[in-house]
Amino acid sequence: MIELLRNLTNNLGYVILIAFFVSRIGSFKRIVQKDEFKKKDLIMLSIIFGTFGILGTYTGTEFNGAIANTRIIGVMAGGILCGPFVGILAGVIAGIHRLLVDVGGITSIPCTIVTIISGIVASIIYKKSNENNKWLYGLIGGILIETLEMILILVMAHPFSRALTIVESIYLPMSFTNAIGIAILILIIQKIHKEKEEIAAKQAQIALEIANKTLPYFRKMQENSFEEICGIIKDSIHSDAVSITNKEYILAHVGVGADHHIRGKRIVTEATKKVIREGNLLSLTNAKQIDCPNVKCNLKSAIIAPLKEGDEMIGTLKIYYCSEDAISFRNINLAVGLSQLISTQLEISKLGELKNMANKAEIKALQAQINPHFLFNALNTIISFIRLDPNRARELIINLSTYLRYNLETGENLVDIYRELEQVKAYIEIEKARFGEKLHVIYDIEDDLDVKIPNLIIQPIVENSIKHGILEGKGYGSVTIEIKKIAAGDITIVIEDDGVGISKEIIEKVYEGKMEENKIGMSNVHNRLKYIYGEGLRIERRTSGTRINFNVREIRE
Repeated sequence: MIELLRNLTNNLGYVILIAFFVSRIGSFKRIVQKDEFKKKDLIMLSIIFGTFGILGTYTGTEFNGAIANTRIIGVMAGGILCGPFVGILAGVIAGIHRLLVDVGGITSIPCTIVTIISGIVASIIYKKSNENNKWLYGLIGGILIETLEMILILVMAHPFSRALTIVESIYLPMSFTNAIGIAILILIIQKIHKEKEEIAAKQAQIALEIANKTLPYFRKMQENSFEEICGIIKDSIHSDAVSITNKEYILAHVGVGADHHIRGKRIVTEATKKVIREGNLLSLTNAKQIDCPNVKCNLKSAIIAPLKEGDEMIGTLKIYYCSEDAISFRNINLAVGLSQLISTQLEISKLGELKNMANKAEIKALQAQINPHFLFNALNTIISFIRLDPNRARELIINLSTYLRYNLETGENLVDIYRELEQVKAYIEIEKARFGEKLHVIYDIEDDLDVKIPNLIIQPIVENSIKHGILEGKGYGSVTIEIKKIAAGDITIVIEDDGVGISKEIIEKVYEGKMEENKIGMSNVHNRLKYIYGEGLRIERRTSGTRINFNVREIRE
C-alpha cells in the first residue's frame, strides 16, 4: 500500500504540474476569467477537464487487473468550478475513455459509472458551495466518490475475493491522493479568478489616474482637447494608438497610424460602424478584422468601446496595438472602464464653459465655491459603481449632470421651486452614494407649491448641513427639508440637521457678511434673500444640530 501511495502521489504531482502550466496559458485564463461562459467556452472547458481525467487514467498504476488512478481530479474540479455542463461532459469523456482503454477489465464498468457520477456530484457541489469553501467540498467529495467506487467494485467486480483484495489495497491511497488533488486543482484555478480581481483593482486605479489627468481637458474643451485626452490614455495604458470618434467622424487619433487616421475624416471601417450601430464593445485580434483601407497600416489588434449618453450612442473609444492577438481580459476590462468614464466626462463637458454661464454676480459667487473635491469624489464614486452596479452608476451620472447643469447654467434669477428641488435631490443622491447609511435625508414637502424662488438658495444650506453639521460631527445623522405654504403665494423653507451644531461665531459672520471668501455659500443666500425679500436666514443652534429657516413669497417678473 505504501508503494502504491508513493506512485499515486507522483502521478498527482504530474497532474498538478500540468494543471499549473495550463493555468498559465493566456487563452485558458481568458475563458476561466469570464463572468459568463458561452457554449463554446463550456465545451472547451469540458474537453480540458475531461483530458485531465484521461491523463489521470494513463498515469495510473496497474494493480491486480485494476488501475489505481487520479481520474476524478479533473472531472470534479471542472464541475465544481465551472458548473453542471462541464462536470457532466468531462465525466462522460473521461468515463468512456476508461471503459474503452480496458474493455472487459475487472473494474472497468464500476470505474466508468463512478467517473460519470463524479461529474454529477461536482455539479451539485457547484450549486451548494461558494468561492471560499469549494476546495473543502472538493476534498470531502473526492473521499465520498472514492468510497462509492470501492462499493461498486465490491458489488460488480468478480470474483469477489479479487475485488476485495483490490479495494483493501487501493482505497486509502486513492481516496487520499484524489481528495487532495481535487482541492489543490480547485485552488490553482481559483487563483486565476483572484488575478482577475487584482487586475480589476489595478485597472480601477489606472482609470482614476486617467480621470484626474483628463478632467481639465473635458472641463474646458478646446480644439486639441481630444488629442490631449487620447495621448494621456495611450501613455497610461501603454497601447500603440488611441482614437475617439463621434458617430460619423474621427475626433482624434494619437499614435501609430496617425498619418491616415486623421481628425475630421469620416469613419470608414465596418467594425466601428457596427459598434455605433449596436452599442456593444468589439474586440479585434487581427488586421483583417480591423479592415483599415490603408494597406500599410501597422495596427493589428483593437478594442472598440461604445461611448454613450444615457442609452444613446454618441461615439467610440478605440484602443490599438501593433501585434495580433494582443487583446487580453485586462485590456478589455480597462477599455470598458475608460469608455464609461469618458462617457461620463463628455456628458459633463456638454454643460459648457463656465465663463459663458456665469452672467450674474450672485451665481458667480456660488460657482466659485463649487468644491473641485466634490466633483472628484463624485466621479470616483461613479467609477466604483461602474462594475458593481452599472445602473446605479448611470443614475449617479444623471444626478451629477443635473447638479452641475443647474449650478453652471445662466438661468433666470427666479426659478420654479420644483426645479430648485430637483438640483437639491441630485446633490443629495450623490452624497448618499458616497456615504451610504451614514446619511439620512427626510423630505416633508407639500404638493402644488406654485411659486418661483431665487435659484441656488436651498442647496448651499443643505450642503452646509451635510458637510459641516453631519460629517464633521458624529459622521452620521439626518437632514430634514421641510417646505410648507403659510399663505397664498408665501412658503416657509426649513433645513434642519442633528449634527454638531453651528457655532455662534459663524452665525454672526453670516449676519454681518464677514464670511471668508471660500465659505460664502450661506452668506450669499442670506444676502440675496435680504435684498429680494427684506429678510434673510434665521439660523438657530439647537441642543443637537442646526435649524435654518426662511420665507419666500411670490414675485411677479
